[in-house]
Amino acid sequence: MNFVCIGLSITSSWGNGHATTYRALLKELAALGHKILFLEKDVPYYADNRDMPFPGFCELGMYKTIEELKEEYEKRVAKADVVIVGSYVPNGVEVGEWVMAVAKGAKAFYDIDTPVTLAKLERKDYEYINPQLISQYDLYLSFSGGAILKHLESHYGSPMAKPLYCSVDPDLYHPEFKEMKWQMGYLGTYSTDRQPTVNKLLNKPAAQFSKGKFVVAGPQYPQDIEWADNVEHISHLPPSEHRAFYNSQKFTLNVTREDMIKAGYSPSVRLFEAAACGAPIISDYWDGIDSIFQINKEILIARSSSDVLHYFNIISEEERKHISENARKKVMQAHTAKVRAKELENYVKRVLEPSEKMQL
Repeated sequence: MNFVCIGLSITSSWGNGHATTYRALLKELAALGHKILFLEKDVPYYADNRDMPFPGFCELGMYKTIEELKEEYEKRVAKADVVIVGSYVPNGVEVGEWVMAVAKGAKAFYDIDTPVTLAKLERKDYEYINPQLISQYDLYLSFSGGAILKHLESHYGSPMAKPLYCSVDPDLYHPEFKEMKWQMGYLGTYSTDRQPTVNKLLNKPAAQFSKGKFVVAGPQYPQDIEWADNVEHISHLPPSEHRAFYNSQKFTLNVTREDMIKAGYSPSVRLFEAAACGAPIISDYWDGIDSIFQINKEILIARSSSDVLHYFNIISEEERKHISENARKKVMQAHTAKVRAKELENYVKRVLEPSEKMQL
């Protein structure tokens, strides 16, 4: 099939989790024999930080304005078997309405930020999608599962809402021998709602665990944050360095956005990347996390600084490795990009089947 995907970014992972998601998914979609055109708005902050300017698995189209998008790519969108519009696409409502008017194939919305999207909709903040479009897209692909899918169908009128969780590319994320530089690390862009948990589950334990070194990697952290003396901050870590990062820490911390916690069933891509690298994960808790990883066997849950320190002090090296091996096995079975690409393929076939039968 011919896919056209209009997304936030595939060329730059700076300050967003979208690029690595698209890269892993589209690479495997191409491996299944599908042809893909990815369309991305050319904006200065990504232009200055492109860590994959020429993706080899898809055709890339850049546009500066909505008018340019419509003029240059209308025929491609019209002829595509599948058109996917992603969350946080600039002028996403206008882009979506244009896709509805032009595309003749299956039309899908890929929400990499579902709980955030729903919170915005409740506030009537229609930055990149509105209720009318939800009911018009043939397929709503959601980074969140659980009850949120039924809500999208019953409350917003989506014809079909399905989970398409984030995933990992095992060619890029896997165990490798590295010197253990840090007792625990955290990889994530600064956000006001996550920072109190980062402080509680990393900064405070670090201050009390002086024999270990800690690291926080990610952009946009304010200069006035008072990190413990043994906490290192890396302002930006490109995806090419993620594997080495995860393989250089005894534990890795996962912290979830507030809206994701409220919605539940919203695993972060960092969970799967860390597990694929064999880094034991200490995470905050949210409903549905036990449907992704088995607690205490594949993942550790911390609700306080003392919980983190408890794990540091009581978990043996053998048990630490055992937890990481269990999590890696789970990811390889259920959360690779190859698995996601096949899920997407099956969803699209379900959308296209009725029209194909009518043609016959």
